[in-house]
Amino acid sequence: MDKSELQLYRDYLEFERLYSAQTIKAYMIDIHEFVDFLKQNGGFTSYAKVQTLDIRVYLNDLYERSLARTTIARKISSLRMFYQFLVANHVLEDNPFENVALRKHQNHLPEFFYEEEMKVLFDTAYNQHTKLWQRNAALLELLYATGARVAEIVNLRLPQLDFSKKLVLLRGKGDKERYVPFGKFADHILQRYTQELRQELLTQYQQDHDFVFVNNRGAPLTTAGVSYILSQLMKQSSLNGKIHPHMLRHTFATHLLNHGADMRTVQELLGHVNLSTTQVYTHVTRESLQKNYQNFFPRAKLNDTQSS
Repeated sequence: MDKSELQLYRDYLEFERLYSAQTIKAYMIDIHEFVDFLKQNGGFTSYAKVQTLDIRVYLNDLYERSLARTTIARKISSLRMFYQFLVANHVLEDNPFENVALRKHQNHLPEFFYEEEMKVLFDTAYNQHTKLWQRNAALLELLYATGARVAEIVNLRLPQLDFSKKLVLLRGKGDKERYVPFGKFADHILQRYTQELRQELLTQYQQDHDFVFVNNRGAPLTTAGVSYILSQLMKQSSLNGKIHPHMLRHTFATHLLNHGADMRTVQELLGHVNLSTTQVYTHVTRESLQKNYQNFFPRAKLNDTQSS
């Protein structure tokens, strides 16, 4: 019975919610980990027998393992969604995860690059001594220009690029679509890469597909491949620290807000369902806010006459 319930849920995620295989796998892992924990700590008979106390014990175990709060939140969210599905399909009457609350914490601000750091990365990308520099520069430009998720980039196909209007059609979570513009720098290097290096690699290795970004053998680039390319750029630059694809998404949002974009626009460009998800970036723009206040508000500081 439990297997059939889980299989029904898997089918629901795949065929109704249109989630990717990777997302579905993550949900299944979270559910299996919860069940395994219960089996090892007093037994598990069915999803219907799970009590609030079981959840509290499990939640306490997650905290004791020093997992990141975002990881714990994701695991609980996965289980809450699964039980919502069971209730909606009349398997259960109540969702024991409905009122589960996480401990309060200090918000972790998104990691991002300053504009000077992005200039260093771009200079590095455009001056690489490798025949793949066009791809690497195009990848960096598009990630920064659109704030795209790495999954959206590796699944990007040529028909989704509209060079005449400088727009890209991104397919995000749940196969939701949004159009995002890109500027002249991204436009120039993308056109050059797709017409030159990409075509050269596909011909050389007898590949036939329309994925935009390819590896050194012309096959579609993977998320691991994107992370490797960015880490190599970071190593070759004069910058210190680590880089991951999502940092460029954070950077995109932060720079937009720093230059005066409104929150709703950023929300649409990022493909966030809820505005609250976007509002985390307001914290990292406070430095810019303070600087602008000091520069432009007439009574932010005393002038020479007033101070004498």
